[in-house]
Amino acid sequence: MASPTNRTEFKAYCLRRLGNGVIQINVSDEQIEDRIDDALEYFQDYHSDAVSRTYVKHQITQDDLDNEYITLDNSVTTVVRVLSIDSANSSSSMFDVRYQMHLNDVFDFTSVSVADYTTMRSHLSMLDDMFNGISPIRHERHTDKLHIDMNWSDNLSVDDYVIVECYKVIDPTANAQIWGDRFLKEYATAQIKEQWGMNMSKYEGITLPGGVTMNGRAILEEAKQEIAELEQEMQLKHELPVDFFTG
Repeated sequence: MASPTNRTEFKAYCLRRLGNGVIQINVSDEQIEDRIDDALEYFQDYHSDAVSRTYVKHQITQDDLDNEYITLDNSVTTVVRVLSIDSANSSSSMFDVRYQMHLNDVFDFTSVSVADYTTMRSHLSMLDDMFNGISPIRHERHTDKLHIDMNWSDNLSVDDYVIVECYKVIDPTANAQIWGDRFLKEYATAQIKEQWGMNMSKYEGITLPGGVTMNGRAILEEAKQEIAELEQEMQLKHELPVDFFTG
């Protein structure tokens, strides 16, 4: 069978890996769905292939100004930075390169070196950092709120735009290739196996007809070992690098 492309196929794939069709997997449908949700949550929290770096445009409303925060989509996991685009005053700042170009009318690239333009732009950027700086941001993922620590009334107006550079979760319902990810398949299977072992360990030592003895504890320990190895693999190979703040 081809790689799974939806949740139903993914669920059947995980059960087949555990032996379904040959042996009985003693896990309820509700437990399987819960373990798949747990695997997806871990995958989306840590795996670099589960999120995409993107830009989100937000138009400022009066509520945003009153609250002094903006509300993002719940698929946003991490905010990298915020870029302000003031549509009404985009070229009124003395530190805006376009303003300086029009004011001085010196950047005629047919007669002025590009190196001079680059030097001037770097100098203006340094002055902007010295006098204006960068407003600190605080993103609360579980409330979907992005706080920007600044004087909102002085820096933004209604209908201005801010661009948020962030990481967003890739929706598996809209991007079927997620279900075929090797790590997600192995991790979800190990999660279901652990649940199976936990269920079976309640009947440890019971002898079935034919002399077969249940050994749920062994299944549980195997699953725990597999999960630990997969999570170590995640940290070493697949996790996004940590973003450091310097000051």
